Amino acid sequence: MYQKTTRHISVHVEPRYLEHQSNPDDGKYVWSYTITLRNLGQETIKLLTRHWIITDGLGRMQEVRGDGVVGEQPVLPPGTAFQYTSGCPLATPSGVMQGSYGMITDQDEPFDVAIPAFSLDSPHDKHSVN
Repeated sequence: MYQKTTRHISVHVEPRYLEHQSNPDDGKYVWSYTITLRNLGQETIKLLTRHWIITDGLGRMQEVRGDGVVGEQPVLPPGTAFQYTSGCPLATPSGVMQGSYGMITDQDEPFDVAIPAFSLDSPHDKHSVN
C-alpha cells in the first residue's frame, strides 16, 4: 500500500485498523502495521535502529527511537526480505506515521532508509477514506 526505496532497500507498509482492540468511547484507537523490508542491492545490510515520528489527528507529534524492530536486528543478504508486524495506539481516530531505519553494510558503512509516511485511518474518523 505504501512503499519507498532508499539505497536499494525497499520498505513496504500495510497499516490496518484494529476495531477489536480499540475503544472509541474511551478515546483509544489501535492499528497494526506490517512492514516488509527487501534488499534489492548487492551488499548485505543489517538494521540497527528505528526512528518513528507519529502524528495524531490533532497534530500532536511523538518521536520514538530504539534499537532494532520487534526485538530483532535483522541481517538482509542481497535478494532477501524481512517482515514484521507491530502496532500503534492513538487517542484520535486518525494519524500519520513515518520515520527511518538506521542500517549498516557488511563493510561497516552506516546509512538511513526512509519509511514512507502512511495514514492511520479508522471508520470513526469523519474524514476517513475507509
